[in-house]
Amino acid sequence: MSKKLIEDSVRSTLQTYFRDLRGADPHSMYDMIVNTVERPLLEEVLRQADGNQSRAAEWLGINRNTLRRKLVEHKLVK
Repeated sequence: MSKKLIEDSVRSTLQTYFRDLRGADPHSMYDMIVNTVERPLLEEVLRQADGNQSRAAEWLGINRNTLRRKLVEHKLVK
């Protein structure tokens, strides 16, 4: 999947989100979107890395400790 395809998907989803608001003002969008996207991102990268957190962290371009903290935040590990 290309970067453009992901961007187009996000753009389309945001357009639907704004349409569904029917003129109401959105609130805390940044945190909502980051949290909504981060969990499936972590789940899928970890799955593709066969559960190897070091490899998943490398693929994500983050420190393994940061990955571990995010996995705990999203209740993906204890």
